[in-house]
Amino acid sequence: MQKTSKLWTSQFVVIVIMAFLFFLCLQILTAGFPAYITEIKNNPTQAGLMTTVFMGAAILTRPFIGYLIQKINVKQMSMITLAVLIFTVGLSYGQTSVALLLVLRALHGMAFGIITTILSTLATNIIPAKRLGEGIGYYGLATSVGTSAAPMFALSLLQLYSYNLMIILSVVVTITTLILGFFVKAPKVEKTADPARKVTLKEYAFDKKALLPCILAFFFTITLGGVISFLGGLGNEAGLGASISLFFLMMTIMMVVVRPFSGRLYDKLGHKVIIYPGAVSGIVGLFLLSITESTATLLIAGIFYGFSYGIMTPTLQAIAVGFVEKEKQGTANAMFFSSMDLGIALGSTGLGILAGATSYHFIYGFSIVSIVVLLLLYTLVFVKGEKAVRITETETV
Repeated sequence: MQKTSKLWTSQFVVIVIMAFLFFLCLQILTAGFPAYITEIKNNPTQAGLMTTVFMGAAILTRPFIGYLIQKINVKQMSMITLAVLIFTVGLSYGQTSVALLLVLRALHGMAFGIITTILSTLATNIIPAKRLGEGIGYYGLATSVGTSAAPMFALSLLQLYSYNLMIILSVVVTITTLILGFFVKAPKVEKTADPARKVTLKEYAFDKKALLPCILAFFFTITLGGVISFLGGLGNEAGLGASISLFFLMMTIMMVVVRPFSGRLYDKLGHKVIIYPGAVSGIVGLFLLSITESTATLLIAGIFYGFSYGIMTPTLQAIAVGFVEKEKQGTANAMFFSSMDLGIALGSTGLGILAGATSYHFIYGFSIVSIVVLLLLYTLVFVKGEKAVRITETETV
C-alpha cells in the first residue's frame, strides 16, 4: 500500500540517475563492440554475436533475480555486481580476440540482467500506484535516453578517437553508478500472504499475467536490435559517415519530449490511446531508414523511431507490472527485460545474417514485419479481448 502520492522522492531521483548511467555504459558497449568488430574483422555475423551473447547471458540470468530479491539483500548484490562489471569492462581494454571479447560480453550480460532487474524493481516499488504510468515513464526516460544516446557516443568515439577511449569512458561511468549505489536504501521485502508457504524458484521466475506485454516488447525490440547494432553499417552503405550518430541524437530528443506526457496519458486514458500511434510511428521510422540516402531522411527517421521507442517500451512495462501483485513486480520486471533482451539478441543475430546476404537498407524495411505482428497480437488479444469481456459481463447482468 502506497502511503504517499509523491513521485520525486530522493530515492527515486537516485535510482533514475543510476539507471541512466548504467544503461549509458552498457549500451555504449552494445553499440560499440559490433562496430569495432566490423571494423577490425569485417564480419557482420561476428559483430552481431557480440550483442547476442550479451543479451543471451542477461536472459539466462534474469529468471533467478525475481527469486533472489525475496531472499537476499539486493543492495549488496547490486554493489558486488557493479564492482565485477567494472573489472570485466576494464579487461576489454586493448583486446582484439573475438573469443575473449565474447566471454567478457557474456559477463557484461549477466551484470546487465542483474542490475536492470534490481533498479526497475526498486523504482516500481516506490512509485505511487496511481502514478505508475507516469513514474515508469520517467524511469523509462532515463533508461531510454541512456540507450539511445549511447550509440551516438560509441560511434563518435570509434570514428574520432579509439576503441580504448570508449572502454575507459564506460569504466568511469560504471564507477559513478557504483558510488551512487551507496545512497540507495535496501528495500523491505514484500512477504507472501501466507508466510509459512515456501516460495519456489518457478513461482518467482514466471507470472503468466505479465506474459502478453512481454511478448509484445519482444517483437518491438527485434527492430531495436537492428537499430543499435547496424546503423553504423547503414551509414557506410549510404555514404553518410559520421552523420549517422545524428539519428540517435534525434531519437534521444524525441524520447525526452514524449515520455512525460505519454505516462500521464496511460494513467488517465489507458494504453490503447498511445500504443497505436507509437507502433505506426515505428513503422514510419524503419521505412525511412530502409530508403535513406541523405542526412535529412536520417534525421526524420530518428524523430519517428524515437517517438515510437519513447512510447512503446515504458507503456508495455507499465502494463506488465500493473498486471501482477506487488510482491511479483520483480518477476514482471525480469520477464519484461528478458523479452527485450531476447528481441534485441534475435534482431542483432538474425538481421546481421540477413545484412550479410542482402544489405543494411533491406533489413530495416524487413523489420517492419515485426511491428505489424505486434499490432495484430495487441489488437486481437487486448482490444477484442476486452470487448468480449464487457459483452460477457453485460449478458451476466
